[in-house]
Amino acid sequence: MVRKRKELPDVGELVIGTVIKVIDPGAYVKLDEYDGKIAFAPAVEITRSVFRPIREIVKVGRKYVFKVIKVDRRRQLINVSLLKVYPAERRSKLIEWKRAQRAEKLLELAAKRIGKTLDEAYDEAGWKLEDYYGEIYAGLEEAALKGEKALLKAGVNYEWARVLAELAKTYIPIRKVKIKGILTLVCFKKDGIKAIKAALIRAAEYIRKNEKDLTSWRIYTLGAPNYKIELETVNPKKGEKILREAARIALEEIKKFGGTGNFRREKI
Repeated sequence: MVRKRKELPDVGELVIGTVIKVIDPGAYVKLDEYDGKIAFAPAVEITRSVFRPIREIVKVGRKYVFKVIKVDRRRQLINVSLLKVYPAERRSKLIEWKRAQRAEKLLELAAKRIGKTLDEAYDEAGWKLEDYYGEIYAGLEEAALKGEKALLKAGVNYEWARVLAELAKTYIPIRKVKIKGILTLVCFKKDGIKAIKAALIRAAEYIRKNEKDLTSWRIYTLGAPNYKIELETVNPKKGEKILREAARIALEEIKKFGGTGNFRREKI
């Protein structure tokens, strides 16, 4: 069962819940990520329609994305809402849930190979990946791409890192995307060549600081005054952000020397 480290969810948190009982006042929900703890969804948090009974909206045995609206930690009582979950939040949570399920399966396979329990897999590897990468599956994606060193730097010991990296490379497909753009830099001042070089160096320094989000990168000339920035990444959104910021830095730098420039994004 996919799990969280904390005992109870926080107010405002999105959770996956399986409906176990529906009554007129609302529905009882088992929280899948919290060791099966029970939450209650009041009828007014399931539907606002007086013409649709809640039994038509939520079905026993079905999983839904809920938002936590109240937590009494002393009494261990939790209230959740179906209505307060926006469509984008639902999609995002379901993606997170599926990734967590895949991560747990790989942890389970690794534990069997090593001769340990799933609990030990979480304690000795999973939570360390979550601390370092923000998500267990994100750490395993890094391992699929970069091998066991991606796990070792997160504090996972060699035994776990070796087995998890092997499983990650086998079961996690990595789709690399190239993101490219062309910088045009012109400076007719006395030190124009130095100015262009400085602008490209500044862009390169920024990319180097963020290369953990890239699989490779390079800046090269197409023939003055055009220079190409080419990034390869498994995270297109981060890659796009890095590309545009690097270009902005280069253009800002060339202007300091009295030069001009522009940036053109190339299609993938």
